Amino acid sequence: MDGTAEERGASDGRRYVPIADHGLIGDLRSVALVGTNGTIDWYCCPDFDAPSVFAAILDAERGGCFELAAAVPARTRQFYFPDTNVLITRFFTEDGVGEVQDFMPVAGESAEAGRHRLIRRVVCVRGSLPFRMRVAPRFEYGTRPHTLRLTDGMALFASEALSLALTSTVPLEADGPDAWADFKLAEGETAVFALDQVGGEVSPRRCAQREAEDQFGETVRYWRRWLSSSRYRGRWREMVHRSALTLKLLTYAPTGAIVAAPTTSLPEQLGGERNWDYRYVWVRDAAFCVYALLRLGFSEEAAAFMGFVSRHVSPGTDRPSGPLQIMYGIDGRTDLSERELGHLEGYRGSAPVRVGNAASDQLQLDIYGALIDSVYLYDKWAEPVSSEQWDHVCALVDWVCAHWDQPDEGIWETRGGRKNFLYSRLMCWVAIERAIRMAHRRGLPADLSHWQASRDSVYRRIMSHGWSDKRRAFVQHEEGDVLDAAVLMMPLAKFIAPTDPKWLSTLDSLTEDLVSDSLVYRYDPRTSPDGLHGGEGTFSICTFWYVEALTRAGRLDEASLAFEKMLTYANHLGLYAEEISHSGEQQGNFPQAFTHLSLISAAFNLDRALG
Repeated sequence: MDGTAEERGASDGRRYVPIADHGLIGDLRSVALVGTNGTIDWYCCPDFDAPSVFAAILDAERGGCFELAAAVPARTRQFYFPDTNVLITRFFTEDGVGEVQDFMPVAGESAEAGRHRLIRRVVCVRGSLPFRMRVAPRFEYGTRPHTLRLTDGMALFASEALSLALTSTVPLEADGPDAWADFKLAEGETAVFALDQVGGEVSPRRCAQREAEDQFGETVRYWRRWLSSSRYRGRWREMVHRSALTLKLLTYAPTGAIVAAPTTSLPEQLGGERNWDYRYVWVRDAAFCVYALLRLGFSEEAAAFMGFVSRHVSPGTDRPSGPLQIMYGIDGRTDLSERELGHLEGYRGSAPVRVGNAASDQLQLDIYGALIDSVYLYDKWAEPVSSEQWDHVCALVDWVCAHWDQPDEGIWETRGGRKNFLYSRLMCWVAIERAIRMAHRRGLPADLSHWQASRDSVYRRIMSHGWSDKRRAFVQHEEGDVLDAAVLMMPLAKFIAPTDPKWLSTLDSLTEDLVSDSLVYRYDPRTSPDGLHGGEGTFSICTFWYVEALTRAGRLDEASLAFEKMLTYANHLGLYAEEISHSGEQQGNFPQAFTHLSLISAAFNLDRALG
């Protein structure tokens, strides 16, 4: 990064809350990021991938926000109401203590199912405290104007495509297109603000204090009831359960989709170009989520995702990228065209801001292994797959048998050309091997002799072409000596014994080249050009893979230390972004499903090994 970018980053840092200084609330349709300063600076309504209403995290001036905080200097603390996704931000001042309770009620099948509501409940718990509230929506990523109309206790923000109603128990005033309020609460007093999407069959409706209290209780009960299904009783229960609650927030209830992250364009490096839109269903990420949730006993989410797969991800018209796309919209759509929003400056000046994702057209062979492995586990731990689902599995496996030896873009979605990536070969092996297991266990019809021959060919290709005598390690791709943390999946996928001499040598090489104080880089872009400029931080899922690989190799002291160190990089709520910077800060989209599902897996296996 040049000096100009550094200066700009330092200046912007004073206007932007750090990525990690946020909590997450949601209603299984969308989410909001709430800063430790009490400001909601990311919210898309009504769905994860809808245009933003508040996006100050991507442009402090033009993005829009919902501010609610003490009107005097205050220290703040943020935590979740125990075992829920109800977020509480506390303000400590000289004259009193107050808190903001943020939550989004989870709609069921009632007449209110179409109401998308965000409730902010302010309580003075000690002394007295002045507060200031300001709602400044900026519709369609800040590109569409809106009108503001104030009525008694309500503000209606109306744009061409979306209207929001803010109801308040304190008087509201207008400031151009924004609404604001100054108010003071004494000990025991409460104020309520509720932001609803309105239009169609959903009309504006006041949210009185009693209704807010009732919805608070219902939301708490919903999350606690859901979490009570967890079977995890291990050493890291709090972190594992927070990860599970986070993964649940990333599920889209209407279709069973699971998004990779609820944000777009949070940078992997300040001033760099590695800014991507993650508000979609990556087949790989979602399949791994199913594995993590099944491990904990949450079969409902797995069944919902299998429904999404059956409806939208089944083999269809053959494309250049294969019968499956690597990602889909939360409604199953396949057109995820990528464009840049040039009017937004990006987090701390880190442009470009992108919506859509051009990687959807890539060929990534590993997704077939991830998907079929999740089907295998669902069939084993939840309920048997249907005959139609088995037909789809057979079609996918037949395609993998015919195409596994193609070069592709790989798991990391490089934009530097296709290569013969080892990880892609590994997961093709997984796809075939898991299908063979299902056929044997269930007595299902399959071309087993052909599948077994293909599986063995993949195995021999990896062992002969994926091993580097020079590095004494399995490497990123054929005809190269570059190391890649993705090969940590080899023993996790049961391709190779975790104590095999070749694997132990690989583990030592990875430790020497890609591990920094237990944190793991996915690869070195300088020795393996990926078509993009700039560097990146350590990749958090790779760190948890590393913990699990150490665990399976019997190196439990190293695994325990690496795991405990990694836990220190979580934010104050136990949440992780995609990467961790050299200085220990969270980077990339936040929070990321990949990281939290790998935390669950690492904790589960380390617990079991420690006894």
